[in-house]
Amino acid sequence: MRLLPSTLWVSASLLLGSACIVEAPGGASPEERRAATVTQVPPLSVRNGANLGGKVELVGATVQPGRVAPGDQARVTLFFKVLQPLDDDYIVFVHVEDADGRVERTNVDHKPANGLYPTTQWKPGETVKDEFIVSVPPGSPVRALNLWMGLWEPRTDTRLKLTNPDVVRNDGNDRLLLAQVPVGR
Repeated sequence: MRLLPSTLWVSASLLLGSACIVEAPGGASPEERRAATVTQVPPLSVRNGANLGGKVELVGATVQPGRVAPGDQARVTLFFKVLQPLDDDYIVFVHVEDADGRVERTNVDHKPANGLYPTTQWKPGETVKDEFIVSVPPGSPVRALNLWMGLWEPRTDTRLKLTNPDVVRNDGNDRLLLAQVPVGR
């Protein structure tokens, strides 16, 4: 039988499944480590319930991943339950702000559902899904992003009124604080 060099022996042992893990005394076991760590930050899920003009309820949202690093982006998904028909085509306005107020605001305003489903076509009883991307510039010094949003009609420059401001986080100007997203590695 021919002996393999030690580096090949380790590789062959790992491939054959005969390697063992030796833990230092007092360290976490592999099972404990698996239970205490994640390979990816899960989505940030937000329940909301904001009623906009008695016409639409923002049921909730997700932010994937739940933490974003400078230079990366997150996908935000909003879920609107239609309560009454809408007479105007609203834009989803999104203001991305530094939670500490040191960096200038970014606007991510857009037509709902990638422009495929204007609000005048929304039907009572259905739930409309809207997705968009939020980016953090490389080297950004922010520790967290506040995501503010609402529905805005550009022709008259008016926002759909928040009818239940006492039950959702808002700024008093029909802007909902959707989420605060941590920034960092």
